[in-house]
Amino acid sequence: MGGKKSDGKVLAQNKKASHDYFIEDTYEAGMVLTGTEIKSIRNGRANIGDAFATIRNGEIHIHNMHISPFEQGNRYNPTDPTRTRKLLMHKEQIHKLLGQTKQEGYTIVPLKVYIRNGYAKLLLGLGRGKKQYDKRESAAKRDAQRDIQRALREKQKIAR
Repeated sequence: MGGKKSDGKVLAQNKKASHDYFIEDTYEAGMVLTGTEIKSIRNGRANIGDAFATIRNGEIHIHNMHISPFEQGNRYNPTDPTRTRKLLMHKEQIHKLLGQTKQEGYTIVPLKVYIRNGYAKLLLGLGRGKKQYDKRESAAKRDAQRDIQRALREKQKIAR
């Protein structure tokens, strides 16, 4: 009866990423965690709002990802909640990301943390920074779409 475990819910999300960047490609990475960090993540005690990823020596790391210490933890709890954590990806993916981030304006942005098949995963996005006028244009499109949906709902209510 040991079938495939289903995908879990999103435990942490970077909502500012889609506001500040055009996300052009996404990659899934595993995380190297120590002690009881996985228990904190499962409890939804992770925050990737200020996090960013870098590539050094052929390895990819995430910085400023906050994982709160587990309350019922033991002495193996990490002392620094925002320590740098190593991410697990295939070498080809890391080299591809490295080549793309060398271009002007591209960066690696963490998008969300979730559990897949019992392992904590991080969705990374290759993002190109938005200018101020791009942000205003995105907001105007979103508002227009909302107005269209509202008008359609009102029309459906009147038709009933």
